[in-house]
Order: sequence, then structure tokens, then C-alpha cells
Amino acid sequence: MSSRLRHPLTALFGGVLLTLPWIVSWLTGVNESFGTLTTVAVSGVAVLGASFLLAWGAETAEKDVPRAFAIAVLAVLAVAPEYAVDALYAWQAGQGDAQAANLAVANMTGANRILIGIGWSGIALFSIYQAYVGSDDASVVTNQGLLGDYVSLDRDIALEVAFLFVATVYAFFVPLGGGIGAIDTIFLVGLYVAYILVIVRGDVEEVEEQVGVPAYLQSKRFSVRAPAVVALFAYSGLLIFTAVEPFAHGLEELGVQFGIPEFFMIQWIAPLASESPELIVTAYLVNKARATAAFNALISSKLNQWTLLIGTLAVVYSISLGEYGVLMFDQKQAAEIWITAAQSFFALAILINFRISVGESVTLLVLFLSQVLAEFYLIRTLPPAPAEHFSILLLYAYTVVYVVLTVGLLVRRREEIQTVASLTGSTVRDAVGGEAEQPAD
Repeated sequence: MSSRLRHPLTALFGGVLLTLPWIVSWLTGVNESFGTLTTVAVSGVAVLGASFLLAWGAETAEKDVPRAFAIAVLAVLAVAPEYAVDALYAWQAGQGDAQAANLAVANMTGANRILIGIGWSGIALFSIYQAYVGSDDASVVTNQGLLGDYVSLDRDIALEVAFLFVATVYAFFVPLGGGIGAIDTIFLVGLYVAYILVIVRGDVEEVEEQVGVPAYLQSKRFSVRAPAVVALFAYSGLLIFTAVEPFAHGLEELGVQFGIPEFFMIQWIAPLASESPELIVTAYLVNKARATAAFNALISSKLNQWTLLIGTLAVVYSISLGEYGVLMFDQKQAAEIWITAAQSFFALAILINFRISVGESVTLLVLFLSQVLAEFYLIRTLPPAPAEHFSILLLYAYTVVYVVLTVGLLVRRREEIQTVASLTGSTVRDAVGGEAEQPAD
């Protein structure tokens, strides 16, 4: 009996079982009669189950496609709800809702800052903690002093770092036009398409030894393995797409009941719920001593949100409007974009040497939380007009802090910048058929 309980299919069926209450209630329409707490509970458990299915699908796929491509697919599916929420606000803006455009930008910038402020820092700290309690993850390096311990990352992320750097530099200029338009769409979506074209032409790496469900599926012949991967991706994608939005809205309603301002909920609580599949998947990878794969997924998610998500907002807005239009936003959202770009800039400066330490992780986390809590304090204690005025000043101040810290790091890490540029150039030349220098055996 015990050997049967340890069979990988037991875990697979367990993951599916977590999703059944939601999928059955959604298909039958019963979920429409759920109360707020029931909706949050049932959809939240479904998101948990879907996250495991998604991770197993991505790990299994690494046997047949380049790992970066498998992770990119995982990242797109994991953040699909965020696309849906922002697309909804962009659509409403096209229908004449003046505030919806600001909500679209607020939700997008909130999601991006959560991904770095909580995701990157939290996963690094969790990886190092796991090493302390017995994980054999070789990517965690113990250094002198607690703050000096770090996660060593695969140098293959140089490509993602380079593309994300270009997108981040471009993002600083987006607010100068007062809105998101065709040029932004062409550049940002084009940048992501170029990234996908590069990684999809990469070689299939030697598969890391897997355990559990991925190991079981990878042991099957391709005619069984491939449909299994597609089924895992499709089913988990359906669940994430249908369950995360009710989960997020349920949390919003609960937050409003406790007196949290609606705009604050839309910018922070809803994106946190939308990002939950990604955070669960990466925590799962860390728990399997795959911290590097977890960071690859987080960086890929940041890249597609910082390019595709921004770039497609103007497309949805124009379709809703019935003609070409620029998605306009106010000064507050311009400041939100600048601080989001500055935070991304700082995070990339940290990863430029292919490692992230405890001290760097704590700095990312503290800067993120202190800004959010300070803004929440302003919103709760001041009338709307002065609260917005001081919130904008706060955003500008944190933007300057991020940029100053970034410049200081990049000056000290000039050689690492050249290394990333060289590695990226080699990868791109390989993808387009050029002759890249091959590493020695």
C-alpha cells in the first residue's frame, strides 16, 4: 500500500483533485451563487492545484524543448490572469470610463513591482533558508556573514537580463508621451517576439534529473509525453484564467469591507492574487532544490509583463474604442511607471553578476514594502487631493533612490556588464545561424 501511495500518479491525481471543486462549479455555474469567502477559498485552492500542474508540465517539457522556452511558456500561463485584468480595464477605458485607463496602469505597475519586490527577493531568501535547513541546492553559496550568503544563478540568464534591460530603459520614456500608443506596442511586443525567436532556436539542454511526476512523464515515449505536457499546460491555463480573477476580486471585496481603499486594492491586492500562481510555482521549484530554474521563471515573467503586457494595452484600448487611440493616463500613473522602471533597473544591476545575496534581497524587499506602506499611510490619513500630491512626491523620491543605487552598482560591476553583453551576443548569433565561439570541453 505504501508503494502505491508514493507513486507519482498519486501526486498528479492529488493536484487535479484540488482543482475539481472550482472547475465543476464553474462549468455548472454554481460558483455564481458562492459568497465571497467561499469564492476565495474554492478558487484559491484551485489556483494552488493548477500551479503544481503547470510546474510539472514545464519540467517535463524540458526533455524536448529548450529550457528557456519551456519556462517562457510557464511564465506566460502563470501571469495570464494579470493580462486579463489589465485588458478588462483597457477595454473599459475604450468604452468611455475615464478612470479605467489609470486603473490599467496601476494594476500593471503593481504587478511588476510585486514580482520583483516580493517574488525575486522572497524566492532568494527562501532558497537560502532551504539550504540552511538541509536542501542540497548547489546554487546556494554560504559566505562570511549572514547577509553575504547568496544564490548563484545560471549564466544563461544573460539573454533575459539583456532583453529586460532594453525594455526597462525604454519604459522610462513611455510617460513622456502621456500615454501608451502604437510606437510603444511595436517596440515592446517586437522586443518580446525577438526574444522568443532567439530562445526557441536554442538547443535542448541535458535534462536535470527529476523526481516525482516530471520524472515519471519523462520516462514515457514521446507520443505519450507530448500530449501529457499539452494537457497539463492547457488544463492549468484554463484553471488559472478562470479562477484567479474571482480569487482576486474576492480578496478586493474582503479588503474593502475592512476599510482598505478600492484603488489601493486594485493596485496591490489584486495583482498579488494574480501573481500567486507564479509565486507558488517558483516556491515549488526552490523546494526541489532548483533555485536557478525558479529565478529563470521569475525573470521570464518580468520580461513578458514588462513588454507584452504594456504593449498590448493600447491594442485592446483601440479595439474597444473602434479606432486607433492612445491609452492616456494621469501624472500619478506616470510616476508609477517611473518607479517601476527604476526598481527593475536596480534589480537588474543586482543580477548582473549572476547572483543575489541575502543583503540585496532584503534591500529589494524593504524598499518595496516601505514605499507601499508609506503610500497606504498617506491614503488613510490625508484627504484625497493632498494624499495624491504627497504620493507622487513619494514615488519620485523612491525613483531617485533606486536610480542612485543602480548607478553605484553598475559602476562597480562594469566588467559584468561586458560579460552579459558578450554572452547575449553569442546566444543571438547562435540563434540566427552565425558562428559563435564554442566553449571548451
